Amino acid sequence: MPKIFLFLLFFCLATPMWSQPTTQEQLEERKAKIQLEIQEKEQLLQSVKSKEKSIVTQLLIQKEKIGLKEKLIKTTEKQTKLLSNDIYTNQLKINQLNRDLDQLRKDYAEMIVKSYKSRSEQSRAMFLLSSQNFLQAYKRAQYMKQYASYRKMQGEEIKGKTNQLVVYNNKIGAQKNEKEKLIVENEKEKQQLVKEKQEQEKIANQIKKEKGKITAEIKKKQQETKKIDAQIQKLIRESIAAANKKTAAANAKTNPKATAAEKKAIESSTKIVLTPEGKLVSDNFKANKGRLPWPVEKGAISLGYGDQPHPVFKTLIVHNSGVEISTESGSNARAVFSGEVTQVQLITPLKKAVIVKHGDFFTIYQNLSSVNVQVGDKVSAKQSLGKIRTDGEGKTILKFMVSQNTTYFNPTSWLSGR
Repeated sequence: MPKIFLFLLFFCLATPMWSQPTTQEQLEERKAKIQLEIQEKEQLLQSVKSKEKSIVTQLLIQKEKIGLKEKLIKTTEKQTKLLSNDIYTNQLKINQLNRDLDQLRKDYAEMIVKSYKSRSEQSRAMFLLSSQNFLQAYKRAQYMKQYASYRKMQGEEIKGKTNQLVVYNNKIGAQKNEKEKLIVENEKEKQQLVKEKQEQEKIANQIKKEKGKITAEIKKKQQETKKIDAQIQKLIRESIAAANKKTAAANAKTNPKATAAEKKAIESSTKIVLTPEGKLVSDNFKANKGRLPWPVEKGAISLGYGDQPHPVFKTLIVHNSGVEISTESGSNARAVFSGEVTQVQLITPLKKAVIVKHGDFFTIYQNLSSVNVQVGDKVSAKQSLGKIRTDGEGKTILKFMVSQNTTYFNPTSWLSGR
C-alpha cells in the first residue's frame, strides 16, 4: 500500500515536468500577447495624454489659421477693390478714346469731302495762280502742304487711338476675368472659414468639458516654469559670483594696497562689479537697445513677457520671465550680442540652456536640444549657440531672456523691429 501511494505521488509530481516543454511554449505565446497588449495600451495612453496636453495648442493653432484665413480674405477683397478701381479708370479712358475717335472720324470725314470736292490738279493750280502776288502764292502752297500733312497726321492719330482702344479693351477684359476669379476664390475661402470656425467651436467645446484637467496641466507647466526660472536665477548669481571673484583677483594684482575688506566687498556683491573693460561692454550693449538681432533667423513671438491672461482661459494668469519665440524645426539659437558664455546647463533631462554675459547684462537661451559652445567661449553677434528643441507636438520654441544682473527686462524692447 505504501508503495502504491509513493508511486502515485511520484506520478503526480513527475507529470508537470514531462509536460513542461508544451506548457512553457504556451506561456511564452501568452506572454508575447500580453506584452503586445501592454504596448498597444501604452501607445493609446500616450496618444490620449498627448491629445489632452495639445488640445489647447490645437485651439490656438486653429485660431491662428482662422486669423490667417481672415487676412487672406481681406487681402483678396483689397485685390478685388483695386481691380474694380483700375477697371473703372480704364473704362473712363475707353469712353474718352471713343469720344476722341468719333470727333476725329467726323473731322476726317469732313476733310475728305472737302478734299474730294477740290481733288483735281486744275483746282489746286487755279488756287495758286489766282494769288495776287508771290507771297500769297507761297502762303497758299504752304497751306496746301500743311493741310495734307494735317490730314495724314489725323489719319495716324485715328489709327493710334484705335490701337489704344484695342489695348484697353483687352486689358479691361483680362481685369474683369481676374476679378471674377478672385470673387470665386474668396467665396471658397469664406466657405472654408466657416468650416474652420465650426472646427474651432468643436475644440472649444471639448476644452470646456476638460477645463479642469487642462487648467491643472497649465498650472503644472507654470510650476515647472517657476522651478526653471529659479534655476536660471541661481545660475546668474553663480555667474555674478564667478565674475566678481575674477575681478577681485585681478584687482589685487594691479593694486597691491587693496585690503582684504575691499576684496571681500567685491566678491560678496550681488551685482557684477564692472572693470573699465566690462563697463565699456555693458554700455555698448545698453546703447544697442532696440537694435539687437533676433536670437533666431526666422520666427515670431508666441508668448510675450510678464503676467498675462492665458490665450484660452482669460481668467487664468500666466507668467513669463522672457519671451517664447516659435520658429522652424531644426533652427539654431543665435547670440544677440558679442559676449562670454558663463553657463551651459541641463535644465531638464531634455532641455539645455546657455547664458551669455555682456558686461553686467545677461542673455539667456532656453530649450536647446544640443549646444555647440562651452563655458568661457567668446561669442559674436548671430553666432550659433545650439539647436532649438522640437517637442512631441512638433513645436520648436526658444525661450529668450534679458537681464541686468538678476533683474529681468522685456526682451521685445531690446530686439530690432526687423
